[in-house]
Amino acid sequence: MSWVFVLLAASLGVGLYAYLGYPLLLKLAGLLRSASPPLPPPNAEWPMISITVPVYNEAEGLAATLQNLLALDYPTGRRQILVVSDASSDGTDDIVCRFAARGVELLRLPERRGKTAAENAARPYLTGEIIVNTDASVRIHPRAVTHLVAAFVDPSVGVASGCDVSVANLGDHTNPGEEAYVGYEMWTRELETRVFGIVGASGCLYAIRKDLHMRFLPDALSRDFAAALAARESGLRAVSVPQAVCFVPRSASLREEYRRKVRTVTRGLTTLFYKRALLNPARYGLFAWMLFSHKLCRWLVPWASLLVLGSLAALAPAVPWARTALWAAGVLGGLGGLGWLWTETKQMPRWLALPAYLVGGNIAVLRAWLRALGGEVAPVWEPTRRGAPAR
Repeated sequence: MSWVFVLLAASLGVGLYAYLGYPLLLKLAGLLRSASPPLPPPNAEWPMISITVPVYNEAEGLAATLQNLLALDYPTGRRQILVVSDASSDGTDDIVCRFAARGVELLRLPERRGKTAAENAARPYLTGEIIVNTDASVRIHPRAVTHLVAAFVDPSVGVASGCDVSVANLGDHTNPGEEAYVGYEMWTRELETRVFGIVGASGCLYAIRKDLHMRFLPDALSRDFAAALAARESGLRAVSVPQAVCFVPRSASLREEYRRKVRTVTRGLTTLFYKRALLNPARYGLFAWMLFSHKLCRWLVPWASLLVLGSLAALAPAVPWARTALWAAGVLGGLGGLGWLWTETKQMPRWLALPAYLVGGNIAVLRAWLRALGGEVAPVWEPTRRGAPAR
C-alpha cells in the first residue's frame, strides 16, 4: 500500500508545482530583477513594421478590425498592414480591397492551408524590420504596438508579446472561468519576464524581429509558441509587455473553448517535440527549466489527475480521508459537468464557471495528447468565432 501513497503524493505534486510552486519560485527569483520594459530614446525614428493578419472567412468583423489597426498610434509611413486570406469564401477579400486606398494589402492563398502556412506564405511580402502578428477577432489598444516596438530597444529582445485581457459584452453567455485563467497566464508571463523571458508568445498579439520570423517552420506547428523558442535558440529573449494590451473576446461556449484548446495544445505538443532540444538544461539552463515547468508540466496535469483519482480509489476502502477526497473530486467533476450543460442554454452562475473551465480544459488536454501521439495533427486552421469584443 505504501507505493500507492508515493504515487498519490507524486501525482499531486505535479499539479501543485505546475500552478503554484513554479510561479512561487519565479516570484522569489525575480525579487532582485527589474520588470520595466525599455523605452525608445527621445526623437528616435520608429522602425518600419509589418502587421500581418491571417484570416479565414472573417467578413463579419473584419472591417472593424482593420479600422482598429489603422487607428493605432504608430507613424503611418512606418507601417505595413498585410491581410493574408486563407482561401476565404465569404467576401472577406472584398472587404480588404475596400481598404486598399488606405494602405491595407491583401495576399490571397489559392487553397486552404492553415494559419501557420498563411504566415509562412506572407514572409516574402513583408517590408518591416519588426513583424507584428495579430488576429482578426481581437481589438488592440491604440498604444499597444508602440509599446511592443519599444521593447526592441533592448538588443537582447527577439520577441515581444502583448498582454491579453479577456472581455465580454454585457448579456453575452460567456464563461468567466476563461477570464480567471487568462489573468493567471498573463501574471505568470510577467514573472517569467522578470526572471529571464517567456516561453511562448500570445497568438493574439506579438512582435518579432524579421530575421527570426523568416526562419522555416512546418505548417503543422504553432508559430507564436515557436517564436519564443527560436529567439532562445539565437541567444535572444522573448518578453511580455504588460502595457501592450490586447482585448480578447471570450469563447461563446465551453464547447467552443474545448475545441480551441484541443487544437492549440495539439499544435503546442507537436511544436515542443520539434524543438525538444530546448528542454536540455545542460545547454539552455534556466530557459529549459522554465519551458519544462510552464508547458510540459501543465500538459502533464490531466494525466497526474487520473493517477490521483486512481490512487484515492485504491486507498478509499481502508482510509477514511481518501474516501472523503474521492467524494470531493466527484463533486468537482459533477459541478464541471453541470457547468457545461448550463452554459449551452443560459448564463452560467459564477460559482460554476471555474470548475467547468478546469474540468473541460483538462479533458481537452488529454484529447490533445491522444491526437498528438496518434499523429492526428492537422495544419488546417479553424479560427475560433469569438464575436466582437466589448467596447
